Amino acid sequence: MQRRSLLKSLGSLLLIPALPSISLASNKKPALRIAHLTDIHLKDQFDAPARFAKCLHHVQQQTGVDLILNGGDTVFDMNKENLDTITKQWNLWHSLIKSDCSLPVHYILGNHDIWWNENDKGQGLYGKKYALDQLQLSSPYNSFIKNGWKFILLDSVHTSSDGTWYIGKLGDVQFSWLENELQSTPANMPVCVLSHIPIISATLMVDDNDKGTEKWEIYGGELHTDVNQISSLFYKYPNVKLCLSGHIHLRDKVVYNNVTYICNGAVSGAWWEGNKRQTAPGYGLIDLYADGSFDERYINY
Repeated sequence: MQRRSLLKSLGSLLLIPALPSISLASNKKPALRIAHLTDIHLKDQFDAPARFAKCLHHVQQQTGVDLILNGGDTVFDMNKENLDTITKQWNLWHSLIKSDCSLPVHYILGNHDIWWNENDKGQGLYGKKYALDQLQLSSPYNSFIKNGWKFILLDSVHTSSDGTWYIGKLGDVQFSWLENELQSTPANMPVCVLSHIPIISATLMVDDNDKGTEKWEIYGGELHTDVNQISSLFYKYPNVKLCLSGHIHLRDKVVYNNVTYICNGAVSGAWWEGNKRQTAPGYGLIDLYADGSFDERYINY
């Protein structure tokens, strides 16, 4: 009886230190709420326009969303298509954004937003220019500040060394720009980084392990090949808090050196044909706070 009484008293004591943390959590000052939509792959098939409109409505029904971060692969595929098909996809995009979205949208490019038809290399719109013009972007990478947070939007997708496909990297010019961006950001201003291809992700351990081999094989187009360089740079700047990506259509969260890397699932799921593995079509909803902390969840719309 004495032992039970003692344990009961100790249990009451153990509850006491937990109370301030609940109070502190409720006193965090909200900065803004963002929705992370990636890998939409919009096309006029599989009822994709109506389903994407449903996603937009779902986002706007959430309380207090300030803006949308579009993580790339906006249209289904520009890689090998002709201009007529590409133009129809983008016209559909503009029509839906105009009719069904009242929130500001910030964009980066995905690999499917780049025109790589080998027969058209001589045209002025070849490569990233067509998509940049459609999105009215002067550069494939940029930054902005909103409610005390800095957002750095990266260009992940570059031509491979043999010129046949793409890999994930920044390149020397963009890396220098990123370095300068972080150097010029006040140390007390939290930073959120957006890339299409993940900088760090565990999703590929699942996605590439169906072959029954005794090793994993990760290709340069699946993950940033300059991950060591980028993560070493982030290590110098503790105000880099959050990195968002897509590309894999799977959802995960990895914390490395106090930076949280979130790869969110695709709005299109498996390209509008169901779930990609166990990740349903959805988007990320992130609450950012003035102290650099955040809460996040993945929402199946």
